[in-house]
Order: sequence, then C-alpha cells, then structure tokens
Amino acid sequence: MKSKRLFGAVALIVVGIVFGAVLVSGFGLVRPGLADVKIGASNPPVNLDADATSFSKSFIEVADKVTPQIVQIEVVSERDNSKNPHSDLFFFPFKDMPKEEKGSGSGIIISPDGYIVTNNHVVENATKVTVGLSDRRTFDAKVIGTDPLTDLAVIKVDANNLPAAYLGDSDALKVGQWVMAIGNPLSLSSTVTAGIVSAKGRGHLGLIKDLYGVEDFIQTDAAINPGNSGGALVDLSGAVVGINSAIASSGTGTYIGYGFAIPINLVKSVVKDLIAHGKVTRGYIGVQISEVNDAIAKSIGLDKPKGVMIQGLVSGGSAESAGIKEGDVILKIDGREVNQSNELQSYIAGKTAGTKVNLTIYRDGEEIEKTVTLKAKEDNKSVQPVVDKNNSDKNNDSKMATASFDDIGLTVKNMQSDEKSEFNVKNGVLITGVKPYSDAADQRLGPNLVIVEANKKKIDNVRELKEAFKSKKGSAVLLKVVDNKGNSVFVGLNIPEDFK
Repeated sequence: MKSKRLFGAVALIVVGIVFGAVLVSGFGLVRPGLADVKIGASNPPVNLDADATSFSKSFIEVADKVTPQIVQIEVVSERDNSKNPHSDLFFFPFKDMPKEEKGSGSGIIISPDGYIVTNNHVVENATKVTVGLSDRRTFDAKVIGTDPLTDLAVIKVDANNLPAAYLGDSDALKVGQWVMAIGNPLSLSSTVTAGIVSAKGRGHLGLIKDLYGVEDFIQTDAAINPGNSGGALVDLSGAVVGINSAIASSGTGTYIGYGFAIPINLVKSVVKDLIAHGKVTRGYIGVQISEVNDAIAKSIGLDKPKGVMIQGLVSGGSAESAGIKEGDVILKIDGREVNQSNELQSYIAGKTAGTKVNLTIYRDGEEIEKTVTLKAKEDNKSVQPVVDKNNSDKNNDSKMATASFDDIGLTVKNMQSDEKSEFNVKNGVLITGVKPYSDAADQRLGPNLVIVEANKKKIDNVRELKEAFKSKKGSAVLLKVVDNKGNSVFVGLNIPEDFK
C-alpha cells in the first residue's frame, strides 16, 4: 500500500516536471509578456559619423524654418469656355457650364506686412484669391501685379509679423548642388521634397507663348507636382534660389523626373517693379537673337561657338539706334558672358526702360563696344529683316541657272522676277531641294527659302553662291536666308575640303 502511494507521488512529480518544461518551452501554448518581446537587431548596421548626421540635420532645419514661409493659395477664376465645341448647340445638356473654376498653388511670403510672390498662371483671371498660412489662418488676398512674360505675380494679405523668406543668389547656384522644393502639391499642404540642381539656364521649353517671353529656368529633380507652382526652391542654408513653376510630364500632368524654377535674381527685380508700379516697366534691346553653333562660328572667324547672333532688328529700336547690325554677335553684356539666347533675355528682363547696358560685339573679326539705352517695347513694332530696296534687279541670265551641291545636300536655282516679288527681295537664289540628313538639313534649310547673302555679300545668282562656297572650303559659310513672310535668319553651313 505504501509502495503504491510512493509510486503515485513520484508520478505526480514527473508529470509536474514535464508540464513545467512544456510551459517554459512554450510550444505556442503560453505567450511571453509584452516587456519580454525582442524584435530586430541590437544595433544599427551603420553608425553615422558627425558629417552624415550634420548633413541630415541640414534638411531637417531647412524644412522646419522655411515651411512657415510658404503659403497655400486657393483661386476662383473665370473659366474659358471659348473652346467648348458644343457652345453653339442650344440643346446640348451642358451648354450652360459654370463660368468659374477653382484652382490652387503655392506662394512665398516676401515681407512681414503680407506681400507674397507666386506664379502668374496661379492667379491669372482670378476673381477671388484666398491664402492659407501654415498655422491654419486664412486671408483674402489682393492681386498687386502680374508679369506674364516671366510668369510671376505678387499678391498681398492684410496681416503683420509674417515670417518672410530670405531670397538668395541664383547666380551662385551650381549644377549638382542639393536643393529642396517646398509647397503644396496635389492639395497636400506643406510638402517637402529634395534633389539636386540638374541644369541651369534651361530655355526653349515653350512654356511662355510670347516672342518676348523669358525662359531661363533652373532644372531640378526634386519632385514638383501641380500645386507646387509658386512655391520655393531653397538651398541647404534655407535661402530661396528659385520659384517652382513647371514640370516635365510628357502629357501626364504629374512629375516624371524634372521640374523647373524661375531664378530668384530675376524674381527680385520683377517683384520690386510689381510692388512699386503694379506692372513691369521693362526695357528692350530690340533684337531677335539665336545661339552661335559650330558652323556659324567657323563662318565668321570665331575661335569657338560663343555669344548670340543678332538675326533681326526692331526698326527704331534701341539696338538699331546704337549702331548695332544684323549678323553682329553679342559676346558680353555689362561684362557678363552670354552664350544662350535666354541668358541675354533674363538679364535684360531685370532692367527698366532708360537703363544703359554695355555690349561687347564681335563684327568682321574684331571686338567692339556699344552702349545701348533700353527702350520700352512698342506693341506696333516688330522685328523685321533689313531688305535693300535700292539694289538694282540684276540680270540673272547665266549659264548656270540651277545647281545641286550633293556634298552639302542643297539644290538651288536662279530666281525669276515674279518669285522675287513673292519673297519681297531684289536678289538671291531659291532653294528648291534639301537632302534628308545632310548638312543643309541639319541647319534647318528647306525648299522655298531664299539665300540673299553669303559671307555678308549679296548673292544674285547660282554662280556667285558656288564661288562663295569654294572660298570657304574646309570651313563654313555664313548664309542669310529669307522666307516668303519676310523673316530672315543667319545660318552657318559647313563646306567640305574637297568641295568642287
């Protein structure tokens, strides 16, 4: 009897030990307390050094300091129903569309008493503008002035002690430099993105549909989306270096890699004029210009492609009055080198009428200085080619009435009197064909253009043109070409060494 009791006690002890082991090992039956849960590794894979920590801190501090200086702008504007294809159908159910639409953008506080800079396209045709601050206060705003040629505008709210942004120096900006875009994209307030300056001086984007429009953008890969317009592009000191204005979207309407900002140095000059006068009293040189490519440089004796070439002059404009001629190349303005059309446009856009600028001009192998007094633009003035009306109509009856220059891809013919009348010229040869992928095609020459000059000498027939080509073998010839609308352009054309 005693042995049975002893056996039972031992069995109970064994069962207890086994059950305890089960409890300790878990088997999923008993979970540990919250304080006992251990997840993740004990240490980060990389210990940041002081430089890396400081770099990250720069972004954090800029976002913290600059975000309150950026506002959200809500706009009610007049809807343009002129393109409605059904507007003349009285039975169309949506004929009576709303006359107003709503949009949004961003802005930068530039003074403690409520002046704010934004894009012109944000507040264009606005009937009501509302500004929202980062502290959730809202104000009605008044449009002070707009400048469509630079896509800038100034608005004002009735407030004081606002956090004004520091406006930096966009000329000192370097490609590859870190920047941050701060704004309100896609109605997401106070959004910060980062990237680098991808390029400077971007132009020819077709964003401003005006002959005198200024496109001199900072390109960045910091994400910019609809609603970012008018917001700030800042460097890592928190200085505003540009105003975000446009995106490259390939028709999607959203960011796919690059955005564009207006340089702050241009912004500062425009904004001062808008605040003082409500408009920009801008001065103009009165020229049509283009960049100098390698062929043009060779044709006029420049050691390398540089400067911008004057293609046309405004009659009675500043440049013509200063003795500047078509075919001149502007190398510098006020001592600053200019190698792109938009560099010159951007610099002049910050100058008012009456301002004098000094131009360094390349003409006939020499550099000369010209002082130009900028004039206000007259709307009825336009750039016109200079056509010599007094040149006698020479007889073009020549043994060589047509010619094909296969090695440069160009076919030309002598002109008849009625053709000269059509093009409003007294001399020249007509281009009748251009070979695809040839040097002539690369320079955008095409049929129904007239070559009136070669190497700045008038051309009356095909023979004279061929002699001009021969004189530039192994180099390039400078051609002046006119279309049937009276527009003229200088073109450089490479002539092979073995030209015959």
